Amino acid sequence: MKKILLLVALCFFGEGFSQKIMDSIYSKKLNATRDISITLPSSYKKDKNKAYPVLIVLDGDYMQSAFDGALRYSNYWDDLPELIVVGVYQNQKDERYEDSEIDEVTGLPHGKGAQFFEFLGGELLPYIESKYKTLPFRIIAGHDVTAAFSNFYLYKDNPIFNAYINISPELTLDMEKNVASRLSNIPRPTFFYLAVADGDNNKTKEKIATLDTNIKELKNPAVSYKFDEIKNANHYSVVLHAIPNALYHIFSSYQPISNAEYKEKIVTLTSGYVDYLKNKYETSEKALGFKVSGRYSDFQAIEAAIVKNKANNEFELLAQLANKMFPKTMLGEYYLARYYEALGDAKRAAKSYQTAFTLPEVGDLTKDMMLEKADELKGQIKK
Repeated sequence: MKKILLLVALCFFGEGFSQKIMDSIYSKKLNATRDISITLPSSYKKDKNKAYPVLIVLDGDYMQSAFDGALRYSNYWDDLPELIVVGVYQNQKDERYEDSEIDEVTGLPHGKGAQFFEFLGGELLPYIESKYKTLPFRIIAGHDVTAAFSNFYLYKDNPIFNAYINISPELTLDMEKNVASRLSNIPRPTFFYLAVADGDNNKTKEKIATLDTNIKELKNPAVSYKFDEIKNANHYSVVLHAIPNALYHIFSSYQPISNAEYKEKIVTLTSGYVDYLKNKYETSEKALGFKVSGRYSDFQAIEAAIVKNKANNEFELLAQLANKMFPKTMLGEYYLARYYEALGDAKRAAKSYQTAFTLPEVGDLTKDMMLEKADELKGQIKK
């Protein structure tokens, strides 16, 4: 309940964290103008060189605010990457069902459903990617009929989305088989999140259970799958439970080093602490397809493991990685100073601390701290 209240509050407050733009796009496929809403990250205007993954939210008129709230909170803690969120407005009375129209015989998009399918991939995405700074990592999310509709992009030989968020999908003809079949053969990293509420109707739950069973039988290492059966939720409240779970699943490799990860996977190593951090970032980049910026907190965790295990020789490797991921800051020189200090070379350590003093601060490292460290070592230097 606390999680839901927090997300609801964030949906209505904290507008300073991001910029929401109302827009519309004329679709030749639909022969109509469609309203969309774009939420830009708080850093969008501050960092001219930074690009962002794109999240397409169907039923954007009620789903987008929930995604915005979850992202605002997680972005504050740097748990999830910033995203460009595009809400596609669909009138709840008729339009969302027309957009999701399928052929009853083939089970594939038909009529306006086929036009809407082409609109999303052939018009909306190109429009967003030509107008905003985007990365080639795309997510699509939907609820009941629109969730099921989003799965049709998996039927293509080269799916245009990297991740799919299915919340209580009303699966169409043979979709519980076809989605699993497509995921079994997909060659690139793909994320699939599936959620159902215990308050959903039995027919919906039965088909989703079959899909869950079929996906769990897959042996495709390229697919990252998570299923949630949300207790004490109905068909509508399940959305607020599922959204953070889905986002944290998709971006699990992006998340900073936690206390559990430090205690269970890092400090227990006998060596290779810096290699662990390198591999963490490389694994995330391979899965997500975009470069992951280094975190100061991750470097602190590796520093703590080096100190605890007296692996001081790794400070030199950590300095090299810091210079790569935090260029033009004092972090690399700080770790180099720690390395020389551990070797007992006070002169070179003091010099590195002095060099660090001339560079921009990072994290809790300050110029005063670097100057104090250098002064402390001067007394140890033999004249």
